[in-house]
Amino acid sequence: MFTPEFFEFYRTLAQNNNRDWFNEHKPEYLRAVVQPMCAFIDEMAPRLRKISPHFVADSRPHGGSMFRIYRDVRFSKDKCPYKLHAACQFRHELGKDAHTVGFYVHISAGEAVFGGGVWMPPSGELLKIRNTIVDNPNEWRRIKSSRSVKKFFGGIGGDGLKRPPRGFDADHEHIEDLKRKSFFLMRREQPEIILDEGLVSEVDKTFRAAKPLMEYICYAQDIEI
Repeated sequence: MFTPEFFEFYRTLAQNNNRDWFNEHKPEYLRAVVQPMCAFIDEMAPRLRKISPHFVADSRPHGGSMFRIYRDVRFSKDKCPYKLHAACQFRHELGKDAHTVGFYVHISAGEAVFGGGVWMPPSGELLKIRNTIVDNPNEWRRIKSSRSVKKFFGGIGGDGLKRPPRGFDADHEHIEDLKRKSFFLMRREQPEIILDEGLVSEVDKTFRAAKPLMEYICYAQDIEI
């Protein structure tokens, strides 16, 4: 699926991040990035259904699982119009945007990242997760301490508040997790892993290792998995 041309495209884009260059080289983007990413999504679809039938692998290049290359620069000092990575999210069927619980793959010229979780969920959904951690601390501890979490991810990630969220005990055993605004398990590898024939199998194993966290989040948000 992926070839070294993927890395070459993004290295060159980093030096020419402007609309004129991109429009001139769009055929290269379609060939080196879009086509292999869509093929990868198709390969993942049957494996994902075995993990859970409620997460969607949609290989359409527009409106599917793959994120667009265009950056939202409205509120950013960096006005470069294009992202320097390709990514896709296999989000829950009930979700409509990137803030939905889902499995994720991110590839750039510098790294490959894949795993699962939820990024910056709306305040109501975030509160549900925090309350579930308080109500089910033993299961949360089991997920954090599991061998697969340590082996593949090193631990649960996600940016957090500096102070405990209002209404939560600052001395709670999971207070650092209760501060989080995102919850995810992400495996980081050298980018060349995308050139390996076993890429799909590695991503599949990693998604399965992240499934206990996904189940916990889905339980907290009262959605099926």
